[in-house]
Amino acid sequence: MPLRKIQNYYHQMKKDLKTTKTYFQLAFSGNKVDRVTDFSVCKRPVLLIYGFGATRRVFSILEKRLRKDGFCVFSINLRGVFDTFNTSCIEDLAQHVHMKIERLCEKYHLNKISIIGHSKGGLIGHYYVKRLGGEKRVKSLITLGTPHNGNPLAILGLVTPLALVSKSLWQMFPMSPFIRRLRKGTWPKDVRLTSIYSKNDNICYYKSSILTNADEAPYIKNIELPSMTHSDYIIRRAAYHVIRKELLDAEMN
Repeated sequence: MPLRKIQNYYHQMKKDLKTTKTYFQLAFSGNKVDRVTDFSVCKRPVLLIYGFGATRRVFSILEKRLRKDGFCVFSINLRGVFDTFNTSCIEDLAQHVHMKIERLCEKYHLNKISIIGHSKGGLIGHYYVKRLGGEKRVKSLITLGTPHNGNPLAILGLVTPLALVSKSLWQMFPMSPFIRRLRKGTWPKDVRLTSIYSKNDNICYYKSSILTNADEAPYIKNIELPSMTHSDYIIRRAAYHVIRKELLDAEMN
């Protein structure tokens, strides 16, 4: 291997390890976040839904960038094992999101919401919009490394004790009853759906994230980000630029 390739590989690996370390430090910071969102003046609401094994704190960097750009950002405690880590059934979590959004919209008369879902969080958002009437409240769903087609790597979790306490691990396996139900029917045409994925994603196999019906509708799209790991989507600035563009495009339509 030429010296230049070795150097590039080393620098990329060093960058990936740094991002992964940051992600886990944030994840283990817990679910408690400061309530800084004033919903009475919330004109551009964005809901962040975190993934399996994570907490609300993993969005700290993304949230800060979104607020700086004028978005009204909030998240929801999805609880799980140890009242944390988002391990519960996806349908139940989507219902929880539905109830929270309904209460907020009824109380504050919010504009239509954009949802950003990381990993399993994207499946929660997908189910909410497609199966629980979320199209009435949502204008766009942006998923980051989300296994819309099921993730074959979920089998690694199924051979651990986590499989005993988390139904969602079974749900994320390809061709699970949940994935089959999710794929049935059409996506609401009034909601933009964007799946952002990377061939370098070390947690969600990239083909798991590709929306197979993207060629059939202009409001559904796939975006590949090169050289991104699973944690990079919510930490690296290059990923944020793509997310921000998708949010702004949704506002224009």
